[in-house]
Amino acid sequence: MQRIIERTKVPNTYQLGEVCQILAKDNPELRGKGGCWGIVSQVNDFRCTVRTWDGEYTVGLQYLKSYDYLPAECQQMQSLSDRISLLYSNALEETVKNLLQLLGKLNRPYLTAIAI
Repeated sequence: MQRIIERTKVPNTYQLGEVCQILAKDNPELRGKGGCWGIVSQVNDFRCTVRTWDGEYTVGLQYLKSYDYLPAECQQMQSLSDRISLLYSNALEETVKNLLQLLGKLNRPYLTAIAI
């Protein structure tokens, strides 16, 4: 399949900083990542590297779907991603890691404000 895609020379239209959803489909390397959002950190001819809440993944274009966010929304997601990654890099309990995973599947560029 990958060779067919590479032969058709479909241009990679993704941009650095763009927010995309990972579509795991039949790719075992993306197991558990389906529905997660990531930020494009590298653009190649037939794949992109995306940074998610728990690391970076290089995936084929057929496994990505753009959220078509405005630049300001992409910037908000970048900020959110940085905060989630910082939390994840610390030694955390399993419950907190599960919460971070849920935030990694959030499909909007903001968190809801709560009053305490």
